[in-house]
Amino acid sequence: MDDPNADTEWNDILRSKGILPPKDVEKDDRMEDAFVDMVRAREEKLNSLENKDLDELDELEDLEDDQILNQYRHKRMMEMQALAAKEKFGEVYDISKPDFIREVTEASKDCYVVVHLYKDYIPACKLMNRCLAELAAQFKATKFVRIVSDQCIPNFPDHNVPTILIYGEGDIKANLAGAIQFGGMKMTAKSLRAVLSQYGAVPPEKVPDQNDADNQPKKTIYQSRGTAALSSDEESDDDDRGYY
Repeated sequence: MDDPNADTEWNDILRSKGILPPKDVEKDDRMEDAFVDMVRAREEKLNSLENKDLDELDELEDLEDDQILNQYRHKRMMEMQALAAKEKFGEVYDISKPDFIREVTEASKDCYVVVHLYKDYIPACKLMNRCLAELAAQFKATKFVRIVSDQCIPNFPDHNVPTILIYGEGDIKANLAGAIQFGGMKMTAKSLRAVLSQYGAVPPEKVPDQNDADNQPKKTIYQSRGTAALSSDEESDDDDRGYY
């Protein structure tokens, strides 16, 4: 059977006699327009690439690479700006009692604040100040401050200094009195960091990988009489009877 929709002379005669329904001209026009649009789109796509020489194709590739690079550069700049906004301290700041709420309590809503209550004449406080200065330069996102103990708290006993107060989220997180828990007169920035990291004030020290530990040279436990005597002398020299 012949296709009644076919565009033939016989079908035209049948349509004129009313045997076949009239042609759907609008439908045919829509189909023709869609086909033309599809062909035109394909030609434009082919022309955009196939008609370009190698230099033009390289420029197109470079443009795409530049767009990716610019997106990455923008992302890194935003990350660096965010990091710089946090790492804005870097030293130990002296404060007074009227400044305490603003410089410590309020400031701790945005970052951790480490407060050193000290007395200048106490050796352990001097050592603590040196260790805190080292940590402050390393962890600039944490705010380190110090204040003379009895200026902060009237009648604060000297045997409790150095005392470390740790603030975070607008509240006190720790009250650590005395230097012994930080290593006493053998305190180091490393031992101080270990304690502060327990309360989130600074990041904990990275634990070395076991493979790295296996590659470290082994320490000998052999000790001669001469080195034993030297060690004994060094230990006695380090025994500074400061408050801790």
